Amino acid sequence: MKYWISSLPADIPAKDLVRLAKARWRIEHDYRELKPALGMDHFESRSFTGWHRDVTLVTDAHPFLTEQRRAPKVPARA
Repeated sequence: MKYWISSLPADIPAKDLVRLAKARWRIEHDYRELKPALGMDHFESRSFTGWHRDVTLVTDAHPFLTEQRRAPKVPARA
């Protein structure tokens, strides 16, 4: 059995609890994808401003690249 500790209200529907619990796995998957694909693991600055800029660029690039990957491919000309 697995247990979750939560500070959510007691009257929250079970469906919402499951959705929130599964969101954690989606976030971890995206983070694993961002590290090698967009260089999130290469950040070496020591300032908050530098870190914030890097994370902002990475999080902006991620949906763009996901959309490009899902878009239908145009056949190459012969």
